[in-house]
Amino acid sequence: MLKGFFSVPTPLNEPVYSYAPGSKERALLQEALRSARSQEADIPMFIGGQEIRTGNKGELRPPHDHKHLLGYYHKGDKNHVTDAIEAALAAKKDWEDLPWEHRAAIFLKTADLIAGKYRYKLNAATMLGQSKNAYQAEIDSACEIVDFLRFNVKYMSEIYAQQPPISPDGVWNRVEQRPLEGFVFALTPFNFTAIAGNLPSCVAMMGNVVVWKPADTQIYAAHLLMEIFHEAGVPAGVINLIYAHGPDVGEVVFNHPDFAGIHFTGSTAVFQEIWKTIGNNIHKYKSYPRIVGETGGKDFILLHPSADVKAANTAIVRGAFEYQGQKCSAASRVYVPKSLWPALRELMTKDIDSFKVGPTEDFSNFVNAVIDEKSFDKLARYIDQAKADEDAEVIIGGDYDKSVGYFIKPTVILAKKADYVTMREELFGPVLTVFVYDDEKWEETLKLIDETSIYALTGSVIAQDRYAIAQAADALKNAAGNFYINDKCTGAVVGQQPFGGARGSGTNDKAGSMINLLRWVSPRTIKETFNPPTDYRYPFLEE
Repeated sequence: MLKGFFSVPTPLNEPVYSYAPGSKERALLQEALRSARSQEADIPMFIGGQEIRTGNKGELRPPHDHKHLLGYYHKGDKNHVTDAIEAALAAKKDWEDLPWEHRAAIFLKTADLIAGKYRYKLNAATMLGQSKNAYQAEIDSACEIVDFLRFNVKYMSEIYAQQPPISPDGVWNRVEQRPLEGFVFALTPFNFTAIAGNLPSCVAMMGNVVVWKPADTQIYAAHLLMEIFHEAGVPAGVINLIYAHGPDVGEVVFNHPDFAGIHFTGSTAVFQEIWKTIGNNIHKYKSYPRIVGETGGKDFILLHPSADVKAANTAIVRGAFEYQGQKCSAASRVYVPKSLWPALRELMTKDIDSFKVGPTEDFSNFVNAVIDEKSFDKLARYIDQAKADEDAEVIIGGDYDKSVGYFIKPTVILAKKADYVTMREELFGPVLTVFVYDDEKWEETLKLIDETSIYALTGSVIAQDRYAIAQAADALKNAAGNFYINDKCTGAVVGQQPFGGARGSGTNDKAGSMINLLRWVSPRTIKETFNPPTDYRYPFLEE
């Protein structure tokens, strides 16, 4: 077997295609959309490298066109969860024994397949299954997943290269990074194909085996990711993809002695229940499981009286309404000084009124559908409540219609009280709440932002006054794991802004960085002595 200290290719962020009219990529994506819509997919689970079809099918429909059938997926049960765990454990030894450079090569090939051969097919699947427009799909299911894969390979090589700085004469100290003992459970959300791909793949990259359950509303793209993993050379059983009912999966996974960790993105409530379950079962496990989760957000944009109003407006309307506000980083509460509010309100109203809302296949639509009827109904209730409440006023939007797709018109609520419900609770949709504060109450507002929400994911301050920026950065240091200055509070890029929050927003293990990958290894320190002592006596014992 060849030996060597290998340098991996230097990662660069994948270029974002424009999809402008007349461009080659626009034509290729439109063809991929037509092709996907013209056929009904039959989507199996993948367990131990085998396609598993149960005949118990669930439907997959575009959120923006729920009368159209994209295809079916085959639902699993507890037995399939057990099968997936057994397949993972059976694959474990060969996978962790494979030299790391071969694992690296598999995922570098995965990145190249997504960036090239599968770019438009995966983007089309994301657009149809998750109702993302062409640009939102491009930055997600093309660029971000490619960046995750390429940068994670680089981080992996750097982790392996970290060694003790001192080995005294006659001693060699070294550290090896072992995969975890057991299997890891990846539970992924609907809103980012990149997250769905990264959560199982970065764990596997470090030599672990994985049982992966995506959100039902993301299965359409998840199954294509799995096919790409297989084509790139991920061996059978290393990543196992299942579509079983959440509580059934949890009952099997969290009671298994070989459960070694969970990689999670989703709601805070679900993550907290998972943590409690793991705690209650801690005596059952061979090792203490790694618990890594990125959860909710109630992300803020704060304007100082010195803010550039035009820049603030663009940050707000993009941060709040791109992908219908269904990003855990999306702006959902804005604090505006009274002196700037009239000008900002005028700009916001003009821009939001210019938004086109409709299906993703029409590239002129800035806003598309929310993910499903449950989300639609929840958002409609909050909007109706705001219309009825004395403490709130719907000043922009407020309309919704689910007859064709789950469309919520971008809505802005003016809160008359800083603790109004939509200033505190995560809505996960195109609903933004604004609170107007007195200019002289800047410091009071900083305290208000820090204390209003249980979350601490993203936040932004917009100001020209550098003293105000410094003051906000300090006062809000615990209020956001990703903090932005004069920009929207969303759009983190792998290799540039490692992503994650604390408080109710998760464990802050920073996806897209070495920090996250370190959670999926268990170091072993090795000390080798070349000339060991042969007498127990130390010199101080001599008389």
